[in-house]
Amino acid sequence: MIEAAVVLSAMVRHWPDFFIILVLLVANAAVGFWEEYQACNAIAALKEKLALQARVRRDGKWTSVRARELVPGDVVRLRLGDIVPADARLLEGDPVEVDQSALTGESLPVTRKPSEAVYSGSIIRQGEIDGLVYGTGQKTYFGKTAQLVQEAHTVSHFQRAVLKIGDYLIMLAVALVIMILAVALFRGDKMTTTLQFALVLTVAAIPVAMPTVMSVTMAVGARLLATKQAIVSRLVAIEELAGMDVLCSDKTGTLTQNKLTLGVPFSVEGVNSDQVILNAALASRAENRDTIDLAVLSGVKDGQQLNSYRVTNFQPFDPVHKRTEATVKTADGKTFKVTKGAAQVILELAANAAQVKSVVEKAINSFAAHGFRSLGVARTDEQGRWQFLGVLPLYDPPREDSKATIATVRQMGVNVKMVTGDQLAIGRETAGQMGLGTNILDASGFGDTRHHETAQLAESIEKADSFAQVFPEHKFHIVDVLQQHKHIVGMTGDGVNDAPALKKADCGIAVSGATDAARAAAAIVLLTPGLSVIIDAIKESRKIFQRMNSYAIYRIAETIRVLLFMTLSILVFNFYPVTAVMIVLLALLNDGAILSIAFDQTRYSNQPESWNMPMVLGVATMLGLVLWGSLLPLAFFTWLNTPSIFQGR
Repeated sequence: MIEAAVVLSAMVRHWPDFFIILVLLVANAAVGFWEEYQACNAIAALKEKLALQARVRRDGKWTSVRARELVPGDVVRLRLGDIVPADARLLEGDPVEVDQSALTGESLPVTRKPSEAVYSGSIIRQGEIDGLVYGTGQKTYFGKTAQLVQEAHTVSHFQRAVLKIGDYLIMLAVALVIMILAVALFRGDKMTTTLQFALVLTVAAIPVAMPTVMSVTMAVGARLLATKQAIVSRLVAIEELAGMDVLCSDKTGTLTQNKLTLGVPFSVEGVNSDQVILNAALASRAENRDTIDLAVLSGVKDGQQLNSYRVTNFQPFDPVHKRTEATVKTADGKTFKVTKGAAQVILELAANAAQVKSVVEKAINSFAAHGFRSLGVARTDEQGRWQFLGVLPLYDPPREDSKATIATVRQMGVNVKMVTGDQLAIGRETAGQMGLGTNILDASGFGDTRHHETAQLAESIEKADSFAQVFPEHKFHIVDVLQQHKHIVGMTGDGVNDAPALKKADCGIAVSGATDAARAAAAIVLLTPGLSVIIDAIKESRKIFQRMNSYAIYRIAETIRVLLFMTLSILVFNFYPVTAVMIVLLALLNDGAILSIAFDQTRYSNQPESWNMPMVLGVATMLGLVLWGSLLPLAFFTWLNTPSIFQGR
């Protein structure tokens, strides 16, 4: 309707009206451009993670080409430290360790064997192997991530509310214009003059300053949130945060510490836990910065103990042998070997395997049931035979404040769902520790859910407490399904893999330490670790919503008062009191004073906020009628005493 007002202004040559309304349209276009620019930033940040060069065999020769020049059927060489340039299926060779954190967000590497797939954007951490390319560009898992970010366009509830308010007021204006046109035809008035007034009435119905005032209200709130270590990059996210009723939270680095930690070890009879940890630490090397080695070394109670030993030879972990090994010399010149690695592999080495196998397997199964990763530890005796010492459990512990934060957020009417790329057992254990419930949905069973899903699957997603084995498009789909079920969805994340869902969510939240891709896609960026700042952000956003709701009622009531006043002037007194420019200036000056509403003292609700349009429009209409009715005695008194004021146009 704003565009229609511009065209009508030009037709009747009301150039001041034309330029004023045109400025409003340009401002709206500028906002749209900025949103598109932000989306492009997210995509650019994702593309920076892709490999630039790849080693490929063509015509029987190995050569280097740009990753974007790869095509399905190419054979590429994947070596230690390489970024996988395209989705590929591994050919013959030894297994490799692959870091998929760019896709799943999980820090531990996974083992990939020949015939298994590796995905573009992941990193080879151990080993070397050839791969057959089967997916490039947007057809790769990583390419789908960038594509999902580009496709994720969500109309905010704030924009919908403004449109509904505008539609209501314009429908009212159209009804009044029809009434005036009918009276003008009956009186024989000039249609040009009547059309000019119709333009004035149309402009009066458009809440031109409403988006501005609400944006200022949200900007003031954004400044307050910044003091609480939450940076708002999209203002409408404040209103979405106030209405959020589902929060999908990434596990690693958000609910957990993203730091592999040593649990309570299992030790065989005659060996204490400290001895197991010490020998495992001797089979570790701090300078390699391996997450497992660092976790083991951090478990040594007295670091000075390690200084009494000298490692004369160290064999790092490799995917074939699946263990590290060190030759160690004591201060008195004695030499022995230590090893740590996959528990079953270490058990097969041990001379005492027959005696300890049953209790060791029981310990391994117990750790696995709790989602822990098990490391076997062994040491050679005086005869050089391996003796199994015990099992070390490794896990990523929850943050100290995560459980309390989740409980508080739930009391505020927000259902928290954990989303993780980890295995089902790890997800179930972490969810249990945080009180999230045990209904964990395995996202690997989603299949190709991009274009369709069964009603049963959609219902399962809505009812699930958490999700495990999640890839980027799964996160995107989870958010999409929840939105289709009328939920206002918040999504937290920190990795490249989270970018599509952060962009798709009503309120995407990048946590502390997030990647550039995640920050670019998110609407709110947290500067402090964990989720505790979310509580303050929700409280403040709900206060801001109360202020916007109050302003919306005021603005609608005031607009109705002006519309009815002008209509009464022409119908009763045959008098056109104002021009379009005067109406715009009246609205701007009126709203300039009401900007103080941004600082109103309000109380936050303990339940998510939402635009209750029947209530807002009903209350505002009643107030508008009361305000209009209060003017009638004054207008009638003025007409009785100075009727000449209403003569002419």
